[in-house]
Amino acid sequence: MIEINYTNHYFNLSREKLLEVLKNKLSNFRFNHVLRVEKKALELATRYQYENIEQVSIAALVHDYAKEFDDELFINKIKDKALDPDLLNWGNMIWHGVVGAEFIHDDLKITDEDILNAVRHHTVGATYMTLLDKIIYMADYIEDGRDFPEVAKVREITFKNIDEGVAWQTLHTIEYLLNKKVPIYPQTINTYNVWVAKK
Repeated sequence: MIEINYTNHYFNLSREKLLEVLKNKLSNFRFNHVLRVEKKALELATRYQYENIEQVSIAALVHDYAKEFDDELFINKIKDKALDPDLLNWGNMIWHGVVGAEFIHDDLKITDEDILNAVRHHTVGATYMTLLDKIIYMADYIEDGRDFPEVAKVREITFKNIDEGVAWQTLHTIEYLLNKKVPIYPQTINTYNVWVAKK
């Protein structure tokens, strides 16, 4: 059991209460995933001496808060919040991070922009990523339940150099989407241009 005492600086519930909220909101599969992401994120935080483990824990646990929401909820949130109208052309794979942060803000009353940005960036990346962003981006990708080819390799890379891990994930995500011949979200391309092409 992970023992983290939330100070209520970022969130007005204990970790146990947050887990209760998430258990009621998410499927068992998704709930277990976020627990594994939290575990991996805390390992990365230790490796890279990111001292605010409360921030890491919250961001990891809520990163998929909206993953299983209906499309209609996302569409309404995009319109109600006057977000970029281009978002209406995408779907859950983009929405649950970029728009999901708005649900986390409104439903859970989490207002810390570092946490919200880590959620926004966890699927599409960003041209500039804080260490917290990178930790959540990579922990989601390499949590212990993942079993895609070369996952052991990217775990090793990430624990040696998290920037190289970000570049590896970004490159392979682009390659995967190209092979599927599906549209690529512009921010994902921008992430590639900075983290892969410029390196």
